[in-house]
Amino acid sequence: MKITQKVRCPNCGSHAERLFFQTTHITQTQCPVCDYLMINCSRTGKVVEAYAPGIYAHR
Repeated sequence: MKITQKVRCPNCGSHAERLFFQTTHITQTQCPVCDYLMINCSRTGKVVEAYAPGIYAHR
């Protein structure tokens, strides 16, 4: 079963979508405006995949 929720993008603040997949325990947040994507496990919180253009890791 999939649950869809409208949220604000943590990258740009636009309207984004968060999907909860209950059978696989996966949460996916995606933004069509800035192409932000975050997929993580809802049980452990571990990141499975992430893509956020414009956000750079500090070195």
